[in-house]
Amino acid sequence: MNIQNAQQDVDTWIKNHGVRYFNELTNMAQLTEEVGEVARIIARRYGEQSEKESDKDKDLGEELADVLFVVLCLANQTGIDLQEAFDKRMDKKTKRDHDRHHNNEKLK
Repeated sequence: MNIQNAQQDVDTWIKNHGVRYFNELTNMAQLTEEVGEVARIIARRYGEQSEKESDKDKDLGEELADVLFVVLCLANQTGIDLQEAFDKRMDKKTKRDHDRHHNNEKLK
C-alpha cells in the first residue's frame, strides 16, 4: 500500500459509505480524539500508569489506523497529495538530521 492508494481508498469509502466528508474542523476534532485514544493506550500499557481492565482489550494498531484514516480524510479534503508531501519531508529530514542524530550524545 502506498499513501496515494490509501487516500483513494478512503475517498472511495467516504463516497460509498460515509455520504460526505465531515468538515475540516470536525475532522480536526476527530483527529484529536483518536490521538487521545492512542495516548491513553501508550500511557497505560507502556508508561507508568496502570492499565484499567476495560482498556486491556484495546488494540493499539486499530487506534493508530483510526488516526491514519482521519489524516487521510484531511489530506483529501484539503487537496494535499500526502505521498508527495511525505516523500518531500523524508528527503528533508534525511539531509538535515543524519549527522545531527549520529552526533547526539543523548542517543548513545
